[in-house]
Amino acid sequence: MAAGNITLTMIKPDAVRKNNIGPILGKINEAGFRIRAMKYTQLTKAQAEAFYAVHAERPFYADLVAFMTSGPIVAAILEKDNAVQEFRKLIGSTNPKDAAPGTIRQLFAEDVQNNAVHGSDSDENANIEADFHFAKTERF
Repeated sequence: MAAGNITLTMIKPDAVRKNNIGPILGKINEAGFRIRAMKYTQLTKAQAEAFYAVHAERPFYADLVAFMTSGPIVAAILEKDNAVQEFRKLIGSTNPKDAAPGTIRQLFAEDVQNNAVHGSDSDENANIEADFHFAKTERF
């Protein structure tokens, strides 16, 4: 998997609680992404703090960690040409009120924090985030 061809997503606890795993994965498949790795798991506090360490100084950090550990998530490595940009288009704006019609966040998110899915913001972070969640032996 070359840089530029993968992204990482997490279906967040709010979307899992609402039983939206299947519909979100359906949108991902319809958009031409191939799932290269996937797991249903729950982040520990330490894992969430490490994953979101880039935001540690931000006022929303503690709430974000609490939210991301509040229930299970589905983490997945997705593959497609220009994966990061293509997935960010598919998921829509962080605030679902600003998300384009038909995007995952417009369809499934509640608000800025409960926004259904995570998507990597750069090729570099996609690789870092993929390594955070998946061993090389878990990727196909």
